[in-house]
Amino acid sequence: MAAKKVKTVIKVNLPAGEATPAPPLGPALGQHGVAIMEFVKQYNEATAAMKGNTVPAVITIYEDRSFEFITKLAPVADMIKKELGIEKGSGVTPKETAGTLTDAQLGKIAQEKMKDLNTDNVEAAKKIVAGTARSMGIKIEG
Repeated sequence: MAAKKVKTVIKVNLPAGEATPAPPLGPALGQHGVAIMEFVKQYNEATAAMKGNTVPAVITIYEDRSFEFITKLAPVADMIKKELGIEKGSGVTPKETAGTLTDAQLGKIAQEKMKDLNTDNVEAAKKIVAGTARSMGIKIEG
């Protein structure tokens, strides 16, 4: 059996277990002839346990209109907001802080996100997470 020809790859950030065929997902998949409800059903089943998080998915669409997808972990910014229990980062980053992240919290987020990052070194992962936190107006302790 010959390998399927890849038509395109789409990356989307969707609410876990609550994806709908409404924009932005519907038009993105529809233009490639994919059965939208089929994807929504499979995605919601795969992410039901992660409800409340935003879960990125990388969808590979083939020439025969079939697809497969892999889910990633929540974006680092979402993980930081959840860890600190805040709605959003600071709108005016250098002037206001939105919260403080301890070294232990930084390590925990870096450890969780490790498989999606382009490093296998915990210290490097912590620096990546710290950079995101700083850009959100969050201080790093430690």
